[in-house]
Amino acid sequence: MFILVENKKPIDGENVEKTLGKVRTIADYQFGKGVGAKLFPENIEIQFSPRTGRIRFINLNGKRLATLRPTDGLLSLSIKAAKFIAENLSFAKCFVTVQNDVSKFIALGGDVFAVHVVKVDDEVRAKDEVIVKDEKGNILAVGRALLSSREMTAFKTGVAVKVRHGCKKS
Repeated sequence: MFILVENKKPIDGENVEKTLGKVRTIADYQFGKGVGAKLFPENIEIQFSPRTGRIRFINLNGKRLATLRPTDGLLSLSIKAAKFIAENLSFAKCFVTVQNDVSKFIALGGDVFAVHVVKVDDEVRAKDEVIVKDEKGNILAVGRALLSSREMTAFKTGVAVKVRHGCKKS
């Protein structure tokens, strides 16, 4: 069952499917084909902005999965969504792997520096939403890439990923 929250006007069944399809299409574009349908099942809750009436938050069982950024129309992931993608959708093209010795710092919310990047998916570009994991495969954080995949592996200085949420609180 699909639930809409904080909507200005009631919508019919056709618009419900259109809204769900829009969210899934954005996820497919951003993270790879097939991610949207698996990440956003039929029972998600979508919250709309009370001011603009646009999609704002996507929740599942009361927990935030993603936020639709109004500036570029793309999704910002939560740690819960990142863990789901890493465990169930390994084909997604949004992973940055870092050295184990800096994993604690990044899990607490520290930014990822290019020198610490071990591996990155080839499809990652600057300004993409990425999931940061350590060499063991543990999810550390979610954030926004500041460099492309080629730049992350070539550069030895500078911030590669601006971390938004680390998986551990201090």
